[in-house]
Amino acid sequence: MSKRLAVLAAWMVLAAGAGAAPAYRAVSGDRVIEITAPRPDIVRVRIGRGALAEDASWAVTADRRDAHTEITVTEAAEVATLTTPALRLQLDRRTLALRIADAAGRELLDDVADAPLEFHGRQFSLRKVMPADAHYFGLGDKSGPLDRRDQAYTLWNSDTFLFQRGTDPLYKSIPFVLGAREDGRAFGLFMDNTWRSFFDFGKAERNTLAFGAEDGAIDYYVIAGPAPKDVVRAYAWLTGTAPLPPRWALGFQQSRYSYGTAAEVRRIAAGLRDHRIPADAIYLDIGYQDRNRPFTVDRSAFPDLPRLVAELGAQGLRLVLITDLHIAHAPGQGYAPYDSGEAADAFVKRPDGSEFVGKVWPGPSVFPDFSRGAVRDWWGRQYAEFARIGVAGFWNDMNEPSVFDGPGSTLPLDLVHRIDEPGFAPRTATHAEMHNVYGMLNSRATFEGLLKLRPDERPFVLTRASYAGGQRWAATWTGDNSSSWDQLNLATSMLVNLGLSGFAYAGDDIGGFAGAQPSSELLTRWFEVGAFQPIFRDHADNAKPPQEPWVGPTRDLEIRRRYVEARYRLLPYLYALADEASRSGLPIVRPVFLEFPRQVAAAAKRDQGVRDQFMLGPDLLVAPATFGESPAPYTVQLPGPGWTDYWSGARVAGNRVVETPTLERLPVYVRPGAIIPRQPLVQSSGQTPSGPLEIAVYPGPDCAGTLYDDDGASLAYRRGDYLRQRLRCTAAPDALTLDFEAREGTHRPWWRRVEVVIHGWSGGVPRATLDGRAVDARFDAATQTLTLAMPDPGGPARLVVAGGR
Repeated sequence: MSKRLAVLAAWMVLAAGAGAAPAYRAVSGDRVIEITAPRPDIVRVRIGRGALAEDASWAVTADRRDAHTEITVTEAAEVATLTTPALRLQLDRRTLALRIADAAGRELLDDVADAPLEFHGRQFSLRKVMPADAHYFGLGDKSGPLDRRDQAYTLWNSDTFLFQRGTDPLYKSIPFVLGAREDGRAFGLFMDNTWRSFFDFGKAERNTLAFGAEDGAIDYYVIAGPAPKDVVRAYAWLTGTAPLPPRWALGFQQSRYSYGTAAEVRRIAAGLRDHRIPADAIYLDIGYQDRNRPFTVDRSAFPDLPRLVAELGAQGLRLVLITDLHIAHAPGQGYAPYDSGEAADAFVKRPDGSEFVGKVWPGPSVFPDFSRGAVRDWWGRQYAEFARIGVAGFWNDMNEPSVFDGPGSTLPLDLVHRIDEPGFAPRTATHAEMHNVYGMLNSRATFEGLLKLRPDERPFVLTRASYAGGQRWAATWTGDNSSSWDQLNLATSMLVNLGLSGFAYAGDDIGGFAGAQPSSELLTRWFEVGAFQPIFRDHADNAKPPQEPWVGPTRDLEIRRRYVEARYRLLPYLYALADEASRSGLPIVRPVFLEFPRQVAAAAKRDQGVRDQFMLGPDLLVAPATFGESPAPYTVQLPGPGWTDYWSGARVAGNRVVETPTLERLPVYVRPGAIIPRQPLVQSSGQTPSGPLEIAVYPGPDCAGTLYDDDGASLAYRRGDYLRQRLRCTAAPDALTLDFEAREGTHRPWWRRVEVVIHGWSGGVPRATLDGRAVDARFDAATQTLTLAMPDPGGPARLVVAGGR
């Protein structure tokens, strides 16, 4: 061991007293490593040549980076052992090889024995051991299989029109991986590097996980778990959670590139209402703009946009406008966004200091430098008029950024950004460094600008490009997909992995954006699956025939409407999931193994079907066919016995179901022990339901559910104006008890009465009491359901049902 190494290592230990330190640092040759623990279950590793890079991040806030759990250090020979209550690390101080294990000593992430860290000029790569039973998930919406094992990916935000299975890179760069072992243990790996980077899960080198970047800091976090949910929560602690959206964002949304006139928008709104298709939003793509210029309106096609917004609002429909980030280069033309941006010196520069101009939809365009807080403030102010007239949400597209005549269809990599951001030293940075965060900072500027303009209203922003942490400011979608059965199947793995990567609110374009017109059957199937996705938006290219929900045979319209209605009845369940996501980071759409960790082994085996299934929250398992175009039967593998068919209410025998596809049926199953709230049908989320809240109880182990409600639009919930209530049930052969726990918050919900529907009841009409008062009971022998009607019990309260099950 070198003298320099010994002195530095000892200094870091002694800084906090013998045997413990807030950080541990060691040097070997020209390499320096620093290890900290922001929490007992998270370790941060930074490595540099000669010195460590600046401690700054666009993804992890300073308070998280500055948090420290004390590390206990034990040194023997050339190995330092570092421990926290949840982690145990062994560092070879000669080679800086690192082994990371949990507190029990079980391997999480080990360096390979030979050359675990290599530099090639400014590029670096790290190589870790990949156990035979390890499976990998995350990296956002990569278009490969659910399990990333044996695949390799590039992280470089790219406009990939008509992407297909295996197209890489795509629109987002989220360098977070959830690793799961077949015994249910899990760990997380987050490499915080914004440059063009890569992850290789044993494709180039068998049993080796390799990751690295073209330049920038070596700065990565390892999360202990032990369960997959623990990893997801910890990653959310680092990078933030998606905020609670306005309730309307969970409704059905209709879009097209483009609805070109106000009359056409009115026709679409009338179609939704005349066909009784519940809906909450209509989107306008760039066709509403004057010469495709952001923040303008074509007055010949949309002569009175405020009136249109008001008319839609009267029908329970919101308007969402696209606002691409490229500002038309229009000096001397009276185009206010360019003139004000030029005055604020807001646009990205060439190395010689001149303004870069590239071609996008408006023609010659300039590009805001979102790395500067002042520029983000300027951008946010551009929304003032749209916000004033009541436009509900905004859509940031083309923000990889896409440049039609740029190298690689983006900005030149030597363009200069001027970073001015708390936590960063003021400096310049090339676009090569800023490219992967450019879209995220665009959506951040939009979100923060809307909050300033409407301080007590929840912003809704939809972005195409983003980076880790971007979920704090925007929902997302998978981009320009195409109308094919394979793309419908691919959506499951893309959206599940986006959820694991922090983006609780994500969807795909229902029916496919580009390509040939979808068959009526394909469009219907897409509506069925989309009804169980977080963002439910029908969107299509104007080069295709219309694909609104009423297109095609009447039978198909009726099926699509039935699934949209099923979603609206589930809004209380979805809204409770949204509340959970905002507080914990747990996604709304989940892989089966997130709820049932030992299913990770089955998730890697297509013949068991788990790869194509997903969970909506903890309680609903959705099982579309692997090959939707095939009439062949397929097997649904359930995580255990006792599940219930959501549609029929029939209890499933065993844990395997053979499904024969029919167009009207998407298999959905309910977990034993679920309590699912449902509401009467409405035509928009803003309509107050007429009738009682239904509380569907499916007795089983760990029987529980949650009610959540607030005003659906404002930030008053942050001030306590919300209702959150936990429900728990216990069942015996001759009785069932449902406990309504004490309510949190001050909000008064819309419901005044509730109906508790107990599934799997076989004991006839029992005695039922709510806190000792008799409750009306109705038994349906055909469906084996017991319905109990009562006033809203508030809480705490106890419903007791006795008389046989």
